[in-house]
Amino acid sequence: MNHNRTLFSSVALALGLLAAWPSTAEADHHGAKPNILFILADDLGYGDVGCYNPEAKAPTPNIDRLAKEGMRFTDAHSPSTVCTPTRYSLLTGRMAFRNGMKGVFTGAGGPCLIEDDRLTIAGMLRGQGYATAMFGKWHVGLTFYDKEGKPITKNGLEAVERIDYSQPITGGPIDRGFDQFFGTACCPTTDWLYAYIDGEKIPMPPTHIVDRKPLPKHPYSRDNRPGMIAPGFDLEEVDMVFLQKSLEFLEEHKKKSPDKPFFLFHSAQAVHLPSFAGRAFKGKTKAGPHGDFIFELDYIIGLLMSKLDQLGYGGNTLVFFSSDNGPEVPTVIDMRKIHQHDGARPWRGVKRDQWEGGHRVPFIARWPKQIKAGSTSAQTICLTDVMATCAALTGAAIPRNAAEDSYNILPVLLGQAGDKPVREYTLHQTISLALAIRHGSWKYLNHKGSGGNNYGREGEWGMKQFALPERAPNAPGQLYDLAKDPGETTNLYNEHPEIVKALKAKLDEYKTSGRSAP
Repeated sequence: MNHNRTLFSSVALALGLLAAWPSTAEADHHGAKPNILFILADDLGYGDVGCYNPEAKAPTPNIDRLAKEGMRFTDAHSPSTVCTPTRYSLLTGRMAFRNGMKGVFTGAGGPCLIEDDRLTIAGMLRGQGYATAMFGKWHVGLTFYDKEGKPITKNGLEAVERIDYSQPITGGPIDRGFDQFFGTACCPTTDWLYAYIDGEKIPMPPTHIVDRKPLPKHPYSRDNRPGMIAPGFDLEEVDMVFLQKSLEFLEEHKKKSPDKPFFLFHSAQAVHLPSFAGRAFKGKTKAGPHGDFIFELDYIIGLLMSKLDQLGYGGNTLVFFSSDNGPEVPTVIDMRKIHQHDGARPWRGVKRDQWEGGHRVPFIARWPKQIKAGSTSAQTICLTDVMATCAALTGAAIPRNAAEDSYNILPVLLGQAGDKPVREYTLHQTISLALAIRHGSWKYLNHKGSGGNNYGREGEWGMKQFALPERAPNAPGQLYDLAKDPGETTNLYNEHPEIVKALKAKLDEYKTSGRSAP
């Protein structure tokens, strides 16, 4: 099956590149438990979106409209500063550092980071009568097998070459609460295995090493590993394939189960490197290839919203939109220089860093007549909170051994929380498992430096050009008052030892107890 042509000959381009959805949302028929759509962007920074950054150079009219019709959070955070642990934490409501894995999966990497007996959002909602589906990037690990039936679960090309594609894949979305899945094991255009998984199988296995010569060449195209690729796998149209699968799910659900609520997790490739915007989007912005990729992501969101309203789902669907971490190093470096666009604006740091730019992300929620249109919240929240919120929304009971770092933000969404913080403390982690904790405006980093990127690296693509003077070079950790110093320029570790002591003690308590939620 050719997954890359259908949208271009039918509805997508017919709706125009802005993909505007209808002006009013029709009410859903069943009107009981709301449908839930979670759209997760990849490596989209706080400053990449117009409604968060008026100086953003790539137009994002659909994301901006989502904010106008819903609630925009200004202090929302990804659980980690990189892909795999954030996805684990979003799906389980539990910080990923608790299971000790450093780094991310690539290729045939695994086994699944989500434990066999752990409750996920999908499993919880399925227990509440929801149809559950995921389309896009998984990246939480799964298990392929070789011809001897032995699990592979390794990264790299050699592991991919050992896969026996006749055997079912275990530990993927189908085994973690989703009824349907179509997508990729890891980063679709980066990680050694360029092939689509449909349920528990790869119907079109890879046959040869990818030929990178015809692919675009620009500063944002350097993250494409020489892995195995399947026939018909078009690296420039991956997100349009994911989009089509989500649209088809919505249409089929309407035909077959119109009275059953659904949970749809649309996990985009955009805007992870390499920035391979689809052919219909190349040159559509004045912000270069990465700007075009951001524009494609926005277009996808517009089509998803349009489909919801066309099917009569818009009025009773709670839509979440966010990103898994901050913007990637090469895009930030080059776009600051060439296009005067700062994907991390106004924060310090980028993807992998413990500073705000690494994990403060866009977060928007839309639910007509329930969430006040055009509202803004300064509540500190985390993507781990989605699970407890969905439980409160649907009446699901969360057992003690689940969602240990998840807070219910439904009162915030419904305008019932007032000024009282939903979260007293918030945990942060990096790819190296460096930890930090937030309390009010105070943020304590239990380590020196960024916790991620090397700010001593010189050269055109080095981060030393963005290093700030260290005002407490001998301090073993960092303390910032974000209310007075949102740019995290002045380490107050030595000035406030009592705050450092209290925050470190609370961090140690949450590590030892295994949970931070009530």
